[in-house]
Amino acid sequence: QVQLVESGGGLVQPGGSLRLSCAASGIIFSINSMGWYRQAPGKQRELVATISSGGITNYADSVKGRFTISRDNAKNTVYLQMNSLKPEDTAVYYCNAVPSRKSWGQGTQVIVSS
Repeated sequence: QVQLVESGGGLVQPGGSLRLSCAASGIIFSINSMGWYRQAPGKQRELVATISSGGITNYADSVKGRFTISRDNAKNTVYLQMNSLKPEDTAVYYCNAVPSRKSWGQGTQVIVSS
């Protein structure tokens, strides 16, 4: 059974930074592409960053140049470094495989507000 536990969210002012972490279990982490998804109030969940098993990264245009995804296969953990945060980044952030599995974690709330 896949378990995903996200952490690191919080309240931050515009222009600030946060680092999200996601610990995964129940999947062969090292061979899966992983991604960070987010869901803002009233909107559909969207994929914002992906990292392949080999470390190749891709980003949604809305976060390119500000967010960095990374992974530590030894710890079964994926990270999202978020810099220059904007109010429109406010959302619940989730990690999952790419393509996503049925099971989702509880997510971690990010609020960007002055």
